[in-house]
Amino acid sequence: MESTPLTWLLGKPSATGLIKQSASDFRVVEDLGYTADQHGEHLLIRLRKTGCNTRFVADALAKFLKIPAREVSYAGMKDRHAVTEQTLCARFPGKEMPSFAAFSLEGVEILEVARHQRKVRIGGLAGNSFQLVVRDISDKQAVEQRLAVIAEQGVPNYFGEQRFGRDRHNITLAQQWAAGEIRIKDRAKRSLLLSAIRSDIFNQVTSARLAKQASLSQLWVGDCVQLTGRGSWFVVDDDEFAQTQTRVQHGELRITAPLVGKGEGVVSGAAAEFEQQQLAAHSAFITLLSNERVDAARRAMLVCPQKMTWEWLDEHNLQLNFWLPAGSYATSVVRELVLQGEMIEDPAE
Repeated sequence: MESTPLTWLLGKPSATGLIKQSASDFRVVEDLGYTADQHGEHLLIRLRKTGCNTRFVADALAKFLKIPAREVSYAGMKDRHAVTEQTLCARFPGKEMPSFAAFSLEGVEILEVARHQRKVRIGGLAGNSFQLVVRDISDKQAVEQRLAVIAEQGVPNYFGEQRFGRDRHNITLAQQWAAGEIRIKDRAKRSLLLSAIRSDIFNQVTSARLAKQASLSQLWVGDCVQLTGRGSWFVVDDDEFAQTQTRVQHGELRITAPLVGKGEGVVSGAAAEFEQQQLAAHSAFITLLSNERVDAARRAMLVCPQKMTWEWLDEHNLQLNFWLPAGSYATSVVRELVLQGEMIEDPAE
């Protein structure tokens, strides 16, 4: 299933470049936002991995500790083709602190182990720090100009393509499921496909909004806005419009788009009319999400990389550092910077 081309905030990049030419070109350090409290029934296992997906490492840890695989959790999946630091959590009650000296898994290094009272759950992190190398950049000046604007204005908070599987296979399966052509029995697979649906619809609504007004900071009456870095939100009415617009421009608030599911829409006025128009094409998916009891939510349409710095290694290779809140994608930052891979030859992109 082909994806609908997504709108760029700064227009289509003129420069090309490549990421992930080696694992060391893409480094991620998870930020849980807290430290271990040193007691409790859970083990927080901080590790560095290269060339391994998170679930594979979690299963290996469970086997080593002789506990069921379901007792090992994590805040989020991390890219296999990268060097990543993250914390896995193993429920290990009433037992002495184990030694990991004998744990051996290619590409994995245990950095720290400590006890903690609470289980680490999906999404339970503050964000991630990234260090990326963008190689073979065709136009240093064009990229330098975009870097300065991105650091100030941010990028569309699109879900990354990896969310949808190779060649968007997850969306294809979800479409067949929604049409009743197939049944998905595995619980984890169902969750994966439902998440992909919501992510794809969010991307398309955000892209359409950006295409309509060339901005993700121009407020409409009836918009749902979110406090930056927090989940709290409210709907904008006429009386508070001017004040709220100022807060949006200053980055204190972000305008949101829907993560569709069961429940009434919260936006009103022009914002509601626009969203209803965009969501009309996704009625089968929305019905599926509602039937599966996925709760509706909201997500900021714009994200600003924090602590953003960069260094040119030479005329064509750039090292880029920044921090993003949980749920935001480094690849969406790079997408606004350069065309890469298959994008280079796709005129629709």
